[in-house]
Amino acid sequence: MAQGKQSEGASKPARTQSKEGTDEPEPDQDVDGDELATTAGAAAPSALKPGLYVVATPIGNIADITLRALEVLKSVDVIACEDSRVTAKLLARHGITAKLVPYHEHNASEMRPKLLAGLRRGSRIALVSDAGTPLVSDPGYKLVRDAIDEGFTVVPLPGPSAPLAALILSGLPSDRFLFAGFLPPKSAGRRAALGELAAVPATLLLFESAPRLAESLADMADVLGPRPAAVSRELTKLYEETRRGTLRELADHYAAAGPPKGEIVIAIGGADAATRIASAETLDAQLRSALASLSVKDAAAAVAAATGLPRKQVYARALELKTGELKAGERKGGK
Repeated sequence: MAQGKQSEGASKPARTQSKEGTDEPEPDQDVDGDELATTAGAAAPSALKPGLYVVATPIGNIADITLRALEVLKSVDVIACEDSRVTAKLLARHGITAKLVPYHEHNASEMRPKLLAGLRRGSRIALVSDAGTPLVSDPGYKLVRDAIDEGFTVVPLPGPSAPLAALILSGLPSDRFLFAGFLPPKSAGRRAALGELAAVPATLLLFESAPRLAESLADMADVLGPRPAAVSRELTKLYEETRRGTLRELADHYAAAGPPKGEIVIAIGGADAATRIASAETLDAQLRSALASLSVKDAAAAVAAATGLPRKQVYARALELKTGELKAGERKGGK
């Protein structure tokens, strides 16, 4: 997942670009499966074992890379990356010459068999994203899953992660958290997804694009209520910023200020027990009111639209309430 392009450090600002705006990677040359075992690592022999190495890279400050990651990138036979132009800058900074092949959401189904073929021949392959830890909002997990299924060695190299950095900066509880990636781009889908997350008793971590930030925060405020939240952007860069407040306060701020620059992570306080009980009671009250004049199907549709909760969930609860009312009426009539 492109969580932020690398900068030359904290001495100057970096140009950032959201994943949605990332230029399409230029095709690398010589990426046929038969050539994945041809090795840049041959120039720098090492005892690195064959396998797939999942390597975290900087999310903004180019200095945020581990010594172990550099050693692995020097020693592998090939590096599978989102965009060779981005990865090449990182490698050039550290004097690493390596064979690069593209692996991203647009070519994953084509490249995955070639990378697996390389592993079968005993290649040492590194997987990197443009920035951050691979497998976070990218197709890397499918490659890891298939490599595990075939019994290949998979080695994680921990490092920078935008969601974890934002969690630290948020000031919200970090003992339990849920990363939910990007919400749907349209309000109806977004509200439905938020409804599914509403009862989660853990801090929520979400990615969002700058142009949609204000309206997304407004939907969050409507569905989740007055929860504490934090919006972090430009993480590890010169203009790193975290703004904290309730969801409504943050929504109002960005509606007035306009879209901020940089890539964004939102942290939201989780639902506590009281919130979950209150949410359930509110849902029941809305459904009872709607059921007084509407069928179960229509009442569920109306309440789902108003709350943003999944229609199936609301319909199931409406059916329970209606069935309970009918049974209560039968008991009353039988007396």
